[in-house]
Amino acid sequence: MASIMEGPLSKWTNVMKGWQYRWFVLDYNAGLLSYYTSKDKMMRGSRRGCVRLRGAVIGIDDEDDSTFTVTVDQKTFHFQAHDADEREKWIHALEGTILRHTLQLRETETGFVPSVQDFDKKLAEADAYLQILINQLKLFDEKVKDCKEDESRRKIENLKETTCSMVESIKHCIVLLQIAKSTINPVDGIFQPTPLDPSVVNVAMPTQTALPTGSVPSAPSSSVASPAHMNLPAHSVPDFSYSSSEDEFYDADEFYQSNTSPKHCTDPTRPPAALPLSDDCPALKRPDTNESLNSSMSNGTTDADQFDSHDDHDDEGEGESVEEHKSVIMHLLSQVRLGMDLTKVVLPTFILERRSLLEMYADFFAHPDLFVSIAEQSDPRDRMVYVVKWYLSAFHAGRKGSVAKKPYNPILGEVFFCHWDLPSDTEESASGEPVSEGPVPWCGKNSVSFVAEQVSHHPPISAFYAECFSKKIQFNAHIWTKSKFLGMSIGVHNIGQGCVSCLEHDEHYILTFPNGYGRSILTVPWVELGGECNISCSKSGYSANIVFHTKPFYGGKKHRITAEIFAPNDKKPVCSVEGEWNGVMYAKWPSGENSEFIDTKKMAIIKKKVRKPEDQLEYESRFLWRDVTLNLKLKDIDAATEAKHRLEEKQRAEARERKEKEEQWETRLFHEDGECWVYDEPLLKRLVSQRH
Repeated sequence: MASIMEGPLSKWTNVMKGWQYRWFVLDYNAGLLSYYTSKDKMMRGSRRGCVRLRGAVIGIDDEDDSTFTVTVDQKTFHFQAHDADEREKWIHALEGTILRHTLQLRETETGFVPSVQDFDKKLAEADAYLQILINQLKLFDEKVKDCKEDESRRKIENLKETTCSMVESIKHCIVLLQIAKSTINPVDGIFQPTPLDPSVVNVAMPTQTALPTGSVPSAPSSSVASPAHMNLPAHSVPDFSYSSSEDEFYDADEFYQSNTSPKHCTDPTRPPAALPLSDDCPALKRPDTNESLNSSMSNGTTDADQFDSHDDHDDEGEGESVEEHKSVIMHLLSQVRLGMDLTKVVLPTFILERRSLLEMYADFFAHPDLFVSIAEQSDPRDRMVYVVKWYLSAFHAGRKGSVAKKPYNPILGEVFFCHWDLPSDTEESASGEPVSEGPVPWCGKNSVSFVAEQVSHHPPISAFYAECFSKKIQFNAHIWTKSKFLGMSIGVHNIGQGCVSCLEHDEHYILTFPNGYGRSILTVPWVELGGECNISCSKSGYSANIVFHTKPFYGGKKHRITAEIFAPNDKKPVCSVEGEWNGVMYAKWPSGENSEFIDTKKMAIIKKKVRKPEDQLEYESRFLWRDVTLNLKLKDIDAATEAKHRLEEKQRAEARERKEKEEQWETRLFHEDGECWVYDEPLLKRLVSQRH
């Protein structure tokens, strides 16, 4: 057998309910991934099972950089490599094998390779079948609600379950068709797989894999003298993948539930920060920001007249699925491949959320009362507890609807301003003295003011800052969004950090952000958060560890979090929290007492105040995107797309002009400090200057 790769991997088995060591051999010519209980068994030709790769789909999860899946023949195999590099080598080799045998199947049988038109026809047919089945599922849901007889309801549920399975199968077919189409007709040169060179044959895995059982595999071999490297006759290639135990398989249908699943494998399905895939929009020129902010305010207007009373986020449509726009499947999947960086992938206008990513970051302060309450605590332990409480309450407000959509990608130099009046101080803060030197000059001292700026385009980095003057508390953060295509999901890494500063206590709480995932991108997208985050205060010594758990392939709950708060030099937590970040979270204290920590469903979201677009600067978010937003509201997708294109072209032209003049872009409100982006005039700096 002409092996292009062999070596150890761990394979999930439902028999032992865990990972088990196996020795794997990838046969490029036969299109098989065979596995053995040991290298010695491989030498004897005692194969434990194999995965037929023709028509297979590979999946990965960014939450665990060592695992991957292969779905074929209505079964899903789960594998674990030693590390990310080893996984990448296996995936690269597997993709080449899958593409060869998927594409050459028809060529072998008929003597010709299908054309792009052939693929388009099949994609249209598959999409049509998908629409029919999805519509049928909606009818089943209606019938289940109206059905009063248990027996009839059971029959309908069985039909619905079968239909769901068929939907998943068609989705997999669409993915395969798009990958195959991209191979023979790459889009902008993004996806151009090359045939494996003969010199790649007999490349062995260089490292050994970590085994849950503690056993240590021998070093992989590149020898060609074993029976595993002998050419197999045609009848040795099975028609279907098989294993010595059928219980080792997981069905690919996400609607079937099981309580035993690989810990780190997630149900294929977008982030709190949604999916900031780049729209490739360069920049705007820099004017005098402070002068423009004050001069652009309307004269002689009341508070009600001054601010935009309509929050674009309130009327997001519920239940709208991607299938309602048939072109999305072809548009997205024709441009991407597994693990690909999505920075330059342009998404269709109809999936936009009608607000900028900069405005979405303002949702961190949807509960400004919780934010300022941090500074009101007299004890350092209580301050850390309230930092965690505010942090965990900051994510649910970003997504009200059940269908995830993508916010506008901010343009370089774009800014967003808003503020919140605290619930108990609404009248006082509205009539109180404004903080003219603050980030939002028209809001009062008791309000929480917020400003965000897109400080970099490549890579896409957003910086944002908030403060409450009367409580002497501020927050500064920057996030670099890096997105990847994961098969049936899109993952967004939120790289960066934030800092909560309680100025009267001289405490600074450094925190990190979870990653975001867009799940079920072929049907009804939904948002999931994942990853481990930390909060630490160097002065008090208190710290917190927060884990956003992604949903397993089967069983388990969505949106689960666990958190622990630690005192200085103490290994036992002073508080443990668990629950759902968009639901109820409970705290357990050292005394054994259990109490409700946060209930996000009962917490009222305080609306931010944003100036009307006509009163905004030319580079403020709502003014910049006003035409796109208006046409999306009117459901005029063509007009929205044209407005978006005009905006992008204008920014590209200005970027070319700067390049010709050899001018560097200068940020408006933030500056780079080491690896961080810091607001130019934070409250701390202003207070220090006042003392002097």
